[in-house]
Amino acid sequence: MVVLTGLTTVVFAASTVPTAAAKPRLADPLQRQVEVIHETGAVGVHAEVTSPDAHDIAYAGTAAMNTGRPMPREGRFRIGSATKTFTATVVLQLVGEGQMSLEDTVEQWLPGVVRGNGNDGSQITVRQLLQHTSGIFDVGPEIPALRSADGYRAERFRTYTPEELVGLAMRHPPEFSPGTDWSYSNANYIVAAMIIHKVTGGSWAQEVKDRIIRPLGLRDTSTPGVFPSILGPHAQGYAAFGTGTGIDVTKLNSSMAVGSGSIISTAHDLNRFYGALLGGRLLAPAQHDEMTTTMPAPELGVRYGLGLAEIPLPCGGSYFGHRGELLGYGTWGGVTRDGARTAVVYVTSDGGQGTQEAMMTLMGQELCRTRS
Repeated sequence: MVVLTGLTTVVFAASTVPTAAAKPRLADPLQRQVEVIHETGAVGVHAEVTSPDAHDIAYAGTAAMNTGRPMPREGRFRIGSATKTFTATVVLQLVGEGQMSLEDTVEQWLPGVVRGNGNDGSQITVRQLLQHTSGIFDVGPEIPALRSADGYRAERFRTYTPEELVGLAMRHPPEFSPGTDWSYSNANYIVAAMIIHKVTGGSWAQEVKDRIIRPLGLRDTSTPGVFPSILGPHAQGYAAFGTGTGIDVTKLNSSMAVGSGSIISTAHDLNRFYGALLGGRLLAPAQHDEMTTTMPAPELGVRYGLGLAEIPLPCGGSYFGHRGELLGYGTWGGVTRDGARTAVVYVTSDGGQGTQEAMMTLMGQELCRTRS
């Protein structure tokens, strides 16, 4: 593996693993940025940047609280809402194959599912689901395991069905009439996962595996279903639930996030995914253009397309990516418009505003950086 540190190219053996005794060199710009993120309170941090002529990795912190155990080299983690880009990619592939249309309504594919309290699936299109302009209430706040330490302990192994989750969202009136505003809602992507199942006859998880994970060789990426553990090397995840004291939340039945946030992956696999996506390997040009045509997303402070955000770069222009967060793991991943340079960073704790800002700074600096 070749890692660029500053202007010097250093070659490491493939088996090299960071240890608590072998402190990384802060001359590396990426390592400096990772240390800054760690100093905001993150327990562990891992970042990886790839380009045609470089592969740069940096770590800070530990894999578990109150230990000297180093962050794992190819650590797996819950990617949270970065899952939405996978789901949108599958939908757009089906559109490109002529199996469905972005202008199809939810009611066409899922009769009676989005109905009640002013919700009307006949007025909501697939495009609006992927774009977060459907107005459907976000189901996330309805999940006890995501709201408090007591809720997590009581329900971390609970299984939800997609129908049950959408039913929870239907208890609430829509946030607005479809297509008139923008509001982030995990329920949009749960419905999209249900539509994938209806169109293909296969589960959302199976379609993601067959269409993305296997073709790209993402060997450390999985759709865990109801299985609560992270298999293979991983750091522990911690959540404070607003109390200031983090608890270990690594084990979680993530069925409440099917289609919207349940995938487990690594920084390396996510970099490969983003590079393939923007490099044109997963979508035909027409569907690629649909995904990357963005509109203002005021809640996020960025622009949003179909399962992919457009974020300004400090050096001018923009990149595409997605933030992800699911109990104890937070990530940002992104890629330049040509798919040539990718960056992924994740932390193993809630991360406050300072952590998020530091992660965004890393993304901007690394995707602006040129290597000689």
